[in-house]
Amino acid sequence: MANTKSAQKNIRKAAVRTQANKAVRSRLKTLAKTTAAAVKSGDAQKAAAVAAATVSAHDKAVKSGVIHKNKASRLKSKLAKITQVPKAAK
Repeated sequence: MANTKSAQKNIRKAAVRTQANKAVRSRLKTLAKTTAAAVKSGDAQKAAAVAAATVSAHDKAVKSGVIHKNKASRLKSKLAKITQVPKAAK
C-alpha cells in the first residue's frame, strides 16, 4: 500500500487512466471488426467511410499516448491491405 498522500492519489489517477485507455483500445478493435465486415459485405462506399474513421481513431490514440505510433502504423497498413479492391486478372 502507498505510504504518502501523493502516492495514493497517483494510484487513483492510474486507475482512471487505465479505464479510459481500455475504452479507447476496445473502440479501435470494434472499428477494425466493423471495417472487416463492411469489406466482406462488398459495399465499397461504406467500407471506405469506416476505414477512414478507423484510421482517424488510430491517429487520435497515438496522439493521446494510448498506443505506440509503430503499432498504429502497422494496424493501418493491415487495414489498407484488406480494403484494397483486387485488380482484375489479365
